Amino acid sequence: MNVYLLRHASAGTRRTNPKLDDKRSLDKDGKRHCLLLGHVLSNMKIQFDAVISSPLKRAVQTASLVGNETGFEQKIVFSSAMLPDAGYAGFERLINEHAGCEDILVVGHEPNISTFVGKLAAGGGKNARPAHIRMRKGSIAKFSLERGRTELQWLIEPRSLRALYASSTKSSRRKTSRK
Repeated sequence: MNVYLLRHASAGTRRTNPKLDDKRSLDKDGKRHCLLLGHVLSNMKIQFDAVISSPLKRAVQTASLVGNETGFEQKIVFSSAMLPDAGYAGFERLINEHAGCEDILVVGHEPNISTFVGKLAAGGGKNARPAHIRMRKGSIAKFSLERGRTELQWLIEPRSLRALYASSTKSSRRKTSRK
């Protein structure tokens, strides 16, 4: 099973009122980033069997935009296990519930998304001491979970994503003059 952990894209300034912050939308850069990420993942031939998101608006928008760009046509699953204050045990249960899937996209928030990525990078499990891995807004990490073994395959940050997108849209044909 491949698990793709994605931190929601840019959503502007955090609100001091928690109810308003829960409804915060992606900003223009965040939406653009999601479309770029979806394009790059699609070019990598990645198709998700399940997309799971925190129920907060910015995460739902991220999951929806990336899912659409990769051809995901099913309903997004909303899970409180991906809320900003959720613990690792809930995340682990969530992954186990989708064990029959080959590729799943999970969209969440800080501070827990970095903790989840760090624990998986350290081998997973409740007692694993998490590796320190910073997940910037819009970063995505791919993990392979096979027979009790967890392996980080790659992590793409926004700056690297822009370079990947630029290289994926350039023609592979050499430019020649037509004089």
